[in-house]
Amino acid sequence: MDAQTRERGPSAEQPQRAKEAPKTSPEEQKPTKTPSLRERLREHWLLATVGAVVLIAALVGGLLYWLAIRHYESTDDAFVAARSFSVASKVGGYVTDVPVTDNQHVNAGDLIAKIDERDYRIAIDQATAQLAVSKANIDNVEAQIVSQQEQIKQAQAQLEQAQAQLQFAQEEFKRAEDLVEKGAGTVQRQQQTRSDLQAQQANTERAKTAVTSAQVGIKTLQAQLEGARAQLQQSQAQLDQANLNLQYTSVVAAQSGRVVKLSGAKGTFVSAGQSLMMFVPDEVWIVANYKETQLNDMRPGQPVEIRIDAYPGRKLTGHVDSVQPGSGTAFSLLPAENATGNYVKVVQRVPVKIVVDNWPADLPVGPGMSVVPWTRVR
Repeated sequence: MDAQTRERGPSAEQPQRAKEAPKTSPEEQKPTKTPSLRERLREHWLLATVGAVVLIAALVGGLLYWLAIRHYESTDDAFVAARSFSVASKVGGYVTDVPVTDNQHVNAGDLIAKIDERDYRIAIDQATAQLAVSKANIDNVEAQIVSQQEQIKQAQAQLEQAQAQLQFAQEEFKRAEDLVEKGAGTVQRQQQTRSDLQAQQANTERAKTAVTSAQVGIKTLQAQLEGARAQLQQSQAQLDQANLNLQYTSVVAAQSGRVVKLSGAKGTFVSAGQSLMMFVPDEVWIVANYKETQLNDMRPGQPVEIRIDAYPGRKLTGHVDSVQPGSGTAFSLLPAENATGNYVKVVQRVPVKIVVDNWPADLPVGPGMSVVPWTRVR
């Protein structure tokens, strides 16, 4: 049985497998042929044409872009700069008015803060009164000088009179001596003329002393007059200072610009030198920190195209104003000391000042805003 089963087994399975085997047509039994590139291009000629045109346009555009961009130097390390400063009151007092607000534009001479001026008006009155006292002192001393000059004239007249009497006494004494020697005169007369001569000599010395004293007195008065005039100048200076302090109570804009970081408020007390606000002038420019390897062909006057990050749709024009004679790190608070330690060469940045030809009035631009300049150097 086993032998018969083994003999019948294969022959029985073959018809079954023949039934299960799929039937293939003669066309399907032929091998498939892969289309060539040319056939594919012929089949999709429109798509291929469009692709070729796009590729040629991209190559031409890239070439033109490279030909144009190689004439420019650009950097993203650039920002708007201005000499902004703090506005402070030169005198102290209570703030009575602040007629400006944050980010407001003001013109040169516009009032931006007001300090209480009553104390400074009183100081002006005091200085004016002191000035009047100084003028009165000068008038008094000048009158004393005139009086002293008259006294000098009187003393000189008395001296001349004494000198005349002295000369007469000397002549009388000489005549008396001559008469005594000739025996025609008396000794009493000689003694009398000698006494008169001595008295006149004393009177003359007293008159000379009076003249000297009067002259010294006028020098003293002239010194007092110089002191009074100095006091007058001091009083005038105090009055001028008081007038200046009164003017300082009105804080005005020194130039056109915008008020930022306003800290002063009505009713607050401020001391001299205390900041009231920050001020950004209208004059702003761009500082572009180019690499030192980009400065070979960069010169003042070259045109610059500018894009502001805040306004990407606007393009501004300007020109190179100057190139800083040194890298930015050389002028920092702690400059690099390359002579010490392990030196590693790093490409430095050099600030370049760029002036914009015309800032648009509708664009609020201020210090610190980022820009991207393109400087045409070739």
